[in-house]
Amino acid sequence: MSVNDSPGGKQPTVTYDSAFMKACRRESVPHTPVWFMRQAGRSLPEYRKVREGIPMLESCMRPELVTEITLQPVRRHNVDAAIYFSDIVVPLKAIGLDLDIKPGVGPVVEQPIRTRADLARLRDLTPEDVSYVTEAIGLLTRELGSTPLIGFAGAPFTLASYLVEGGPSRTYENAKAMMYGDPELWADLLDRLADITAAFLKVQIEAGASAVQLFDSWVGALAPADYRRSVMPASAKVFEAVAGYGVPRIHFGVGTGELLNLMGEAGADVVGVDWRVPLDEAARRVGPGKALQGNLDPTVLFASTEAVETKTREVLDAAAGLEGHVFNLGHGVMPNTDPDALTRLVEYVHTHTAR
Repeated sequence: MSVNDSPGGKQPTVTYDSAFMKACRRESVPHTPVWFMRQAGRSLPEYRKVREGIPMLESCMRPELVTEITLQPVRRHNVDAAIYFSDIVVPLKAIGLDLDIKPGVGPVVEQPIRTRADLARLRDLTPEDVSYVTEAIGLLTRELGSTPLIGFAGAPFTLASYLVEGGPSRTYENAKAMMYGDPELWADLLDRLADITAAFLKVQIEAGASAVQLFDSWVGALAPADYRRSVMPASAKVFEAVAGYGVPRIHFGVGTGELLNLMGEAGADVVGVDWRVPLDEAARRVGPGKALQGNLDPTVLFASTEAVETKTREVLDAAAGLEGHVFNLGHGVMPNTDPDALTRLVEYVHTHTAR
């Protein structure tokens, strides 16, 4: 089965003419497409029900459960794309690292990566390591039909931050100390993680994902010069590794207003923007030739419907001159969000932007 949406003789996929894929390619669309980061998750009662008693990492390794969870927001909200239900540390767990996702904390690594000898624990990822991903995406694409499925992975910097710190961090003191103090070890760590990440994305694309998103959730902690020197080469390596498949490549981080042009330069076709920078200004920073994704503040959804619509119009007005726009939140859906507010938001964007 070809999943290549680029010219060159291969047949386009069933999702090729969807609004989401057209927007990613900066083509005219029937309406602005909508999907939400963390649209499958704790905001949905049906998600909480099927996940009850099942640890997070285990739930990511059950194809039938992954399929059900991924489909839930598509059924409920009528979003224009599904995103594969998983976690950014899944490929690290798959290669044998001793880590777990602790409720209320996040990923916790038993033995952090701190020395050159520790790099030996980061072996190559093979498709056999994540056979459950291939199986789940096969199930999903049959159910989704013409609705695109977005695959995803954590970017090398964010994965490195977890691995070096041993868990979530507000300061990234150990990761930054390695980056500044032992740049060769840092570069080798990110290069190794780039290979693992690229392999994980290739598995998803070859199984049928129509697009991929690279989450560099914590890279906003860096200054532009440090990003360009110490992070961008690894992210660029990931994007280049999957370029031949022709699927749209999305790049997203939080607090990355100062990095937007570099994140686009790293190789993305679509640059995700958080809520801190208006989309028209983001387009100026990113430059031509890229679609943008975003960027309603997730907390707006706790306000009245009228307020949500007002803020949504502001986002859409700022996006009016963009080459391509995928509507999303500026970060993930928050756990206490009313699901009905998300459903209304999708309908509002579809109606307000109908061409």
